Amino acid sequence: MSETVSKEVEILLRGCLKGDREAQRKLYRHFYGYAMSVSLRYSKDAEEAKDILNDGFLKVFTKLHQFDPKKPFKGWIRRIMINTALDNYRHNLKHYHLVDIEAAEPEADTYDVMQKINYEYLVGLVQALSPAYRAVFSLYAIDGYTHEEIADLLGIAVGTSKSNLAKARANLRAALKVSRIDEHQQHI
Repeated sequence: MSETVSKEVEILLRGCLKGDREAQRKLYRHFYGYAMSVSLRYSKDAEEAKDILNDGFLKVFTKLHQFDPKKPFKGWIRRIMINTALDNYRHNLKHYHLVDIEAAEPEADTYDVMQKINYEYLVGLVQALSPAYRAVFSLYAIDGYTHEEIADLLGIAVGTSKSNLAKARANLRAALKVSRIDEHQQHI
C-alpha cells in the first residue's frame, strides 16, 4: 500500500480483504465519524444518515478489492458515502414531501445565536432544506462538485442545479436571519 494509508488502516484493509469480521468492525469504527458526517449532509435526519452510512460501508466491504492503494482511502470512502446518499435520494425522491422552509414554523429556542451556530445547528439547517436543495447545496458548497457534475449525478439540467443552489442559499440565509430575530426579541 502507499503512504496515503496509515499502517493501522493498511493492516485493517488487508484483514477486510481476507473477510476478517474483526478487521471490518475496526475499520467501521475507525471511519464511522467521518462517514457519518458525510451521510448527515445528504440526509433529512440522523436515522436516514445511519441507513446511508450502513449501506455505504456494505459497499466499502464488498468493493474493497477495487480500491486503488495509491490514492487516499478516506477519499474513496467519501465518494462511496456520497454516491450511496445520492442513490438513497433518487430512490426515495417519490416519498419525500417537499415543503419550502419558509412555510415551516420557526422553532422557538432559548439559546443565543452564538450557541446555535455550531456544527449540529448548521447541519440541522441543511437537513431542513428540501431533498433537491440539500443534495445540490451539499455537493456544490461542501464537497466541491461543479454544476455540470451535479447535473450529471442527479440527472437534472445545469440550470436546475444553479437554481437549486441559489434557492438553498436563500433558504439558509432566511433561517439564519430568523434565528437572529428570535434572539433579538428575547432580549427586548
